[in-house]
Amino acid sequence: MNPHDTLALFDDQMRRHAQPDDAHATLHLTDGVLRQTSTRQGWNGILWSDLDHTTADTAIANQISHFAALGHDFEWKLYAHDQPTDLAQRLIAAGATPEPTETLMVAAISDLPTTTPPPDGIHLHPVTDPADVDLMMQVHQQAFDTTATHIKHRLLTQLAEAPDTLAAVVAMAGTRPVSAARLDLHPGTHFASLWSGGTVPDWRGRGIYRALVAYRARIAAAHGYRYLQVDASDDSRPILSRLGFTALTTTTPHLFVVEGL
Repeated sequence: MNPHDTLALFDDQMRRHAQPDDAHATLHLTDGVLRQTSTRQGWNGILWSDLDHTTADTAIANQISHFAALGHDFEWKLYAHDQPTDLAQRLIAAGATPEPTETLMVAAISDLPTTTPPPDGIHLHPVTDPADVDLMMQVHQQAFDTTATHIKHRLLTQLAEAPDTLAAVVAMAGTRPVSAARLDLHPGTHFASLWSGGTVPDWRGRGIYRALVAYRARIAAAHGYRYLQVDASDDSRPILSRLGFTALTTTTPHLFVVEGL
């Protein structure tokens, strides 16, 4: 895998020509940015931009006006190679709050292990209904100390309206959910993406995360995808590197809260 070419392909397929991520969302290319507008519970934000020092401030102001008129908070998903080079500073000056930076990592699925079993005492349970989503939210609460209602809304919407784009799984220790993760499939692209991977504290370090990556890689391969992509935290990056993922760039969400603008 050539990192430069793979990043260019990712930018083209997953950003510049992205598809709406739910049935209630629309995409609009304006002012050199591609934005998604959804319901207040959905994801609203900027996926891609092609700006320079003469156009950036106006584009930022126009996106703020658009979402403020709707009363929607939104995210500008900024990548390290986006232009102009001071775009992060311009976003912050306009009122954005940066979230923790993550690393965009990609692996060729053909290079990944797909048969890694879960550790003893763990069985993997596919997520197929709202009760299973509740199990995932139990894990998320314990793993990240947050309720993540927006993730629950997304999962329930996907299951109801586009189940063929989702494969989610919960790792169970008996009747207790101890880890969970999801795979998003992106039709028309070479990429499937890993999201929401988390393990409760007392089950970390036992190989569950690796088993969940293998489980999702196997599903992506069966659907004909070429690459797996993940926005990796500092905790998961070393594990993913050992599995064969390559760091391509970094991404930092910049959040705009409309009430504060």
